[in-house]
Amino acid sequence: MTKPIVVVVIVFLQLTQVVFAQQTIRTLTRKESFFGLHFDFHASADDTLIGNTVTEGMVDSLLRAVKPDFIQVDSKGHPGFSSYPTKAGIPARGFVKDPLQIFRKVTAAHHVALYAHHSGVYDIEAVRQHPEWAVVQADGARDPEKTSVHGDYVTKLLIPQLKELSSTYSLDGVWVDGDCWATKPDYSEASLAKFKKATGATALPKPGEPGYFEFMEFTRKLFLEYVDKYVDSVHLFNPSFQIASNWAFSSFMPQPVTLDVDFLSGDLSPTNSVYNAAFEGRCLASQGNMFHKPWDIMSWSFTLNWDRPEVQSKKSVVQLTQEAAQIIAVGGGFQCYFQQNRDASIKSWHIPTMQGLSEFIRPRQPYCQYAEPVHQIALLYSDEAHKRSSRAAFTNDRLDGLKGILNALLDGQQVVEVVMEHHLHQMMDSYPLIIVPEWNYLQPSFKAELLDYAAKGGKLMIIGPEAVQLFEKEAGIQVSSKPAVNKVQYLAFQNRMTAMTGMVLPVTLSNKSTAFGHVFLKDDFRTPSLPAASITAYGKGEIATVFLNLGENYVLNKSPLERDFLNQLANTLFKKPIVTVEGSHLVHVAVSKLKDATIIHLINVGGPHTDKNVYAYDEVPAIGPLTVAIDRPKPKRVVLQPDNKTLPYSYKNGKIVINLPVLDIHRMIVVE
Repeated sequence: MTKPIVVVVIVFLQLTQVVFAQQTIRTLTRKESFFGLHFDFHASADDTLIGNTVTEGMVDSLLRAVKPDFIQVDSKGHPGFSSYPTKAGIPARGFVKDPLQIFRKVTAAHHVALYAHHSGVYDIEAVRQHPEWAVVQADGARDPEKTSVHGDYVTKLLIPQLKELSSTYSLDGVWVDGDCWATKPDYSEASLAKFKKATGATALPKPGEPGYFEFMEFTRKLFLEYVDKYVDSVHLFNPSFQIASNWAFSSFMPQPVTLDVDFLSGDLSPTNSVYNAAFEGRCLASQGNMFHKPWDIMSWSFTLNWDRPEVQSKKSVVQLTQEAAQIIAVGGGFQCYFQQNRDASIKSWHIPTMQGLSEFIRPRQPYCQYAEPVHQIALLYSDEAHKRSSRAAFTNDRLDGLKGILNALLDGQQVVEVVMEHHLHQMMDSYPLIIVPEWNYLQPSFKAELLDYAAKGGKLMIIGPEAVQLFEKEAGIQVSSKPAVNKVQYLAFQNRMTAMTGMVLPVTLSNKSTAFGHVFLKDDFRTPSLPAASITAYGKGEIATVFLNLGENYVLNKSPLERDFLNQLANTLFKKPIVTVEGSHLVHVAVSKLKDATIIHLINVGGPHTDKNVYAYDEVPAIGPLTVAIDRPKPKRVVLQPDNKTLPYSYKNGKIVINLPVLDIHRMIVVE
């Protein structure tokens, strides 16, 4: 081959590589994304120099250092002033430059998706300028902050602005904040007219009055119609514009995904976020898997005590990676919230933390993204029960029973999914154990499904005096008297005792029931006692009943004995879990499958994250050694990721047994 021909071939190959790179480098959709950053500052009337120090170089440096799949930046916060010079909404009062235009230009050059942080129902300035858009409170006064889903706010302000963000700024989508959780029941004339048409009622009931539950259901229905209106309008305008309503179809709204939102998302409470991430991640994981929606959860990069919110501390990379691990281990994407300066610029000193998160998350992405859970224990989140006890249209309050049981199970190294009623329909047989945690109501048809599951061989655990009474006949018990409330009593198990408060249900067991643990009125084993729980055969399966509010106690006065009692009861019912971990109770476990691989996630949950007076910490002691036994056929190989280290193992009685010397924050055992 002559030299000129060689030169031509080399040039051709180089050009081909450039063209191929140009074809493959593109902006990822939310479904394809895994790691992002969120920025907001909720522009106010006092912000008059917006854009002053925002530069293309600032954004470029951020993207080059962190390499996120997407970023979200402020467009309008709860005060209602837009942080870009909007022509469709209410702009802030002073701009030096257009920060949104700068962010869009640089993110487009890097093929990084750009989303807006945009407040919805919660819009103070819109209500001030248009009081007719405000929610009318039960006392007749107009709410000074929240808009009504009955009014013109959605068509005259929200939708026009979302279209502006799509067309003028070519944004990839929006994360609508202050939406479901800000929604209030509306006592306006428009609301009354619609409620009367729907129900025939001539007045709007107040809390505690007959018909209030139906009024709250009406409020929830109208919120869905409001979201449906702006989602459909904007999608008709631009089908590729991706929309999420913050916390829709999550723990705040545990119902089927009936709207055409493009992704599900929410932001964690800044305190105790390691356990909150475990709960919220499992709620969204079930929804995402069932309805084929991508989902992610946002951690706050700082923490505070709501009693004095002006005192804030930045979280360390170590602290944030614990939260991230809980989310990505159950298949979710992760984003982290960093506050912008008052002129919309980025705090450059935050970039090292962002880099640290990226360096933690990216090597784990191939083993987490698109993975599906391996079904083991289903922990029921009852929407029907929650709606009957919650104080707002959409909220995740009054869930201590559910959260406490989840925490105790995870602290016992159980593999648990939080599963909503609509998930369990027709798929109960997928779970070896179903737990009903301290709910006081179940629909009769759903209760019948649970009993049919048990009769066919399923294992059912009912926890709490109120929940147990729903199954009194089937569980082989007879309630002796009303439960004792708010007395200090003592749970006894394995020759130990721990003090507890709340309700304990006095029962008499049938001759078919076996007692499990005891409750004493005094911390003295010589005094009379009641059964703490029982196990009764039911058809081909079993029903276990726990006669005290174990979950609430685990939240209020957590003790190892409560944890051990619950987990031993679970192990008595469910004898062949896919994985057992011994060596520490500071490890949480999740199991997923990805193609032909089974992936065991081990998360170190040590550290003072449950202490509300510890704002930030930068060290989590490593734990180990751990013994991990996996019930699987003999594998081709077992690899520790993201280290890419082949693990030695023994194989006996159908189990892969691995000795892991140390666990820092998060490791994955990949069984191929």
